[in-house]
Amino acid sequence: MSLRFHEIGEANHRILNPFTEEKLMLVGDICHLKPGMRQLDLACGKAEMLCQWAKRWGIEGVGVDISSVFLGAARARVYEMGVTSHLTFVQQDAGTYQAEMQAFDVVSCIGATWIGNGLVGTVALMKPSLKQGGLMLVGEPYWIESPPTDACEALSVGKDDFTSLVGTLERFEATGVELVEMVLADQHSWDRYVAAQWITLSDWLRDNPSDPDATEIRTWLNKERRAYLHYGRRYFGWGIFVLRPVS
Repeated sequence: MSLRFHEIGEANHRILNPFTEEKLMLVGDICHLKPGMRQLDLACGKAEMLCQWAKRWGIEGVGVDISSVFLGAARARVYEMGVTSHLTFVQQDAGTYQAEMQAFDVVSCIGATWIGNGLVGTVALMKPSLKQGGLMLVGEPYWIESPPTDACEALSVGKDDFTSLVGTLERFEATGVELVEMVLADQHSWDRYVAAQWITLSDWLRDNPSDPDATEIRTWLNKERRAYLHYGRRYFGWGIFVLRPVS
């Protein structure tokens, strides 16, 4: 599945995860954000979190993402919300980004732990940039119940790619961080994230029937839609987990 497919499917999304704006702001409240605090957001997508938090709490931040399409939308959003002086963006694979050591009050990776080849590796990438006393935010799926093999195949994931909520806690503990809070997605926010992509992709296919990727995108849409309805709604959960290093 190519980056381009995501850029097309999420063209009308502001938040590129199964999360609502209300829950995004709740996470900001949990972090006790204040003017002048700094955040590093790895794989920031369209940077809605950074933009909203800069507007509401006056934070400063750096967003890193590999997609020029998503960063173009992020820069437009920064201008729209009047926070251009607060935020900086870097186009780069977030897994290779070298941040200033201990420079940020909040370090986040929301829904993109592939940058560190999984949750454990991503936490290791995030730690060096965090100030003493700072918080880390990880957005990650979890299994609501253990999935059968056919569910994993349909969802194109390995069973061990994710784990239960308790298993997620254990993975965090193994990296030397403490889980101090969490905000979980619900079925409505999952549906809005996934189902909204169906009409976006359908419209794109109607408008671009001769695109070289059209056949593959149609196949992908049909597969993903069926997999979500058959398996995703039952087995997949998602949340933002608030962490801090164990002292």
